[in-house]
Amino acid sequence: MNNYKLNYQAPVALFISIFLFLNFSAAQSGKNLSKPKNIIFLIGDGMGLSQISAGMVYRGGDLNLARFKRIGFCITQSSNNFITDSAAGASAFSMGEKTYNGAIGVDSLKKSKPTILEFAESNGLSTGLVATCAMTHATPAAYIAHQPSRNLYEAIAYDYIKTDVDVVIGGGQHYFDTRKDGYNLLDTLRNKGYEIADSTVDFTQLKASKFYAFTNAYHLPTMKAGRGNYSEKASLKAIDVLSKNKKGFFLMVEGSQIDWGGHDNDADYLAREMVDFDITIGKVLDWAEKDGNTLVVVTADHETGGFSLNGGSIKEGTVLGKFTTGDHTGTMVPVFAFGPGADAFTGIYENTEIFHKMYKLFGFKK
Repeated sequence: MNNYKLNYQAPVALFISIFLFLNFSAAQSGKNLSKPKNIIFLIGDGMGLSQISAGMVYRGGDLNLARFKRIGFCITQSSNNFITDSAAGASAFSMGEKTYNGAIGVDSLKKSKPTILEFAESNGLSTGLVATCAMTHATPAAYIAHQPSRNLYEAIAYDYIKTDVDVVIGGGQHYFDTRKDGYNLLDTLRNKGYEIADSTVDFTQLKASKFYAFTNAYHLPTMKAGRGNYSEKASLKAIDVLSKNKKGFFLMVEGSQIDWGGHDNDADYLAREMVDFDITIGKVLDWAEKDGNTLVVVTADHETGGFSLNGGSIKEGTVLGKFTTGDHTGTMVPVFAFGPGADAFTGIYENTEIFHKMYKLFGFKK
């Protein structure tokens, strides 16, 4: 009888131990499994593993990306090419469907598809876009415009006035107020209740809850040319404004010029831009850690340059970089996630899944 009881109780005790352990583990990781109130999506255009490694060398072996514990990889191919461009890559993220190179917010049949930013708007969330390029450029455009070609800059600018995006900080003012069709879209935006600031205004001092801050007529300067800490200031300003909405917000931030360093086959250019992007990521992470209700996701639309590190020195902060192309490559790119819902971003998946994961975590129904 005693033996029977011992044999019976041992598995029960084991079951109870496992049950308690699993529940403790779930409680510990519950923050990563729960629904986020806010999502901040940061895109390092052209950022592959070697670009990240170069940034780490330039920072003396340190990197804010190392703070992420949930890491995955996404597959970057477009619907018509093994090598995606930024328009198709960003559109896959924004609308959850593969499309052809050059497409902005339209599918492979050129049909407009609602973006994650537009879903956020229709569900009462605040929304924002920040970039170190013109806001009519491929990546930011893919969240707000629906055009068959990324080169239709004036048409893309016109699409902005059709939305209720709350905060826009970046370049590209020329396509809003110096247009071939003679329209001044800035007047239209003012009539819609937006405050408009140009590059002469310190956007960090703006008090409005809805504004466009144009920091250049076209693209912003490079880090080497003295752009300074614009990216982190713009991101934190956007967060400060958007976070006042009790329902939550969606913000996309692009480190645009990592890609351009790759196109130029300039290791110093891309490493400096990578460092700037990583510093911005660190500021965003600091805010998200304090907030506790914000999911932060960082990835790239593609890798640029076929970049590799063939030498260097962490102590001296130098890299010897080699390139295989002046264009994009078809390699997978990493995905980093932190906060509520972060566990959903581990593994290997198509770039379109970024949209579907965010949509599901937000709990959108339409």
